[in-house]
Formats: sequence, C-alpha cells, structure tokens
Amino acid sequence: MRLLVVEDYAPLRDSLAKGLRDSGYAVDATGDGVEGRWYADSNAYDAIVLDLMLPGLGGLDLLRGLRAAGSTVPVLVLTAKDSVHDRVTGLDTGADDYLVKPFAFDELLARLRALVRRGYDRADPVIRIADLEIDTRARRVSRAGAIVPLSAREYALLELLAHRANQVVTRGELWDHVYDFAAEPSSNVLDVTVSHLRRKIDDGHAVRLIHTRRGLGYMLAERDE
Repeated sequence: MRLLVVEDYAPLRDSLAKGLRDSGYAVDATGDGVEGRWYADSNAYDAIVLDLMLPGLGGLDLLRGLRAAGSTVPVLVLTAKDSVHDRVTGLDTGADDYLVKPFAFDELLARLRALVRRGYDRADPVIRIADLEIDTRARRVSRAGAIVPLSAREYALLELLAHRANQVVTRGELWDHVYDFAAEPSSNVLDVTVSHLRRKIDDGHAVRLIHTRRGLGYMLAERDE
C-alpha cells in the first residue's frame, strides 16, 4: 500500500515516513502544500496523511481542491487544531478521519488500516480467499492454517491483490501502489517479487491462487477463469 504524508514539521514528517515504511508501506513525503497537491494528482495513493498548517497551500485548501477534482482517496487529517469547530470543518471539507497531535503511532496505523479497508469497500480486517487468510491488522498471512512468512514488499503486493480479488491488477497498478519515489526502477523487480510471492503462497498446494494474465497483469483468485 502506498501513502502520502504531507507534514511541514520535518522531524515529525521524517519520523512518520520511517515508521510507516518500517510497517511495510511505500511512502512519499513532503512538507509543502503545493508539492503535496502535485504528488496527490500525479500518483495513486491508498491514503493521505495531511497536516492543515502548510506552506504554499493550506491543508484544507489542498483537501478541498482534491475533492472538487473528484478524488476519493481516503484522507486522514493530522493536526494540532483540536476544537470541535476545527474537526467539523475538516470532516465537512472532505476528510475521512481526524487525528489530533500528539498521537500514538499505533493509533495512526490502525486508523490508516481502517481507511484503506474502507477505500476497497471492506469492513472485515481479515481477507479470505479459499484457504488463504490475510490479517491486515497483524499483517499476518496463513494458508491452510500454516503461517506464510513474507517480506514487507511481498506482503504489500499480496494485500493489494487480495483487496482486488478476482480482478486483474495491471503491472502499472501494482507498481503505483507498492513502490514509492525512493524505489529504484527495474524492468524485472516486480516480476521477481511476484515470483517469490507465488512460490510462498502456492507451492505445495493443489489449488493455485496467484494467476498471471499475459500482457495484462496478475490476479488473486481461487479459480483462473
């Protein structure tokens, strides 16, 4: 899953970006509202963490512009403004959630997981496809009751495929949602990661769940229809 952090206070921005990357997310980060809007317009994000007090373009104006342009990306407003009026204004402008500083990082993660699930129209944090279970809270994967150890990148790919189960996810969509600007582009890095993931998920099982659609992308499904 790919996130955008727009926060002008550099120590907090850097800490958030590191913590989210350590938690398995791809993260782009900026401290400027104008640049934040450019990022949001130019990339596919699963959620945005947005401060309100920003140079260049205020957070509310950034959010208002995104919604006016038709963007439905989930937005978590992160701010020191904690009055009822401020919260109501943020939510009425188009925010999906509101977290007041200072905050617990675990709560931020939980709120982001909920927003990502909502963005894919899922209420249950556990995704099940055949005998495969993906617990998005614990970021734990099991198949036929056995834990499947995955790298952070492998898990991110699998979670995206699971949210889009029974649909073909193009290579471009996988790249856009799993890799950030810090990633080194490579012609085969995505294929290699999918190959490793397929081996961990499917080897030793009669039913294959990860399917390749030549020239299109990949699909997670019980049957390759």
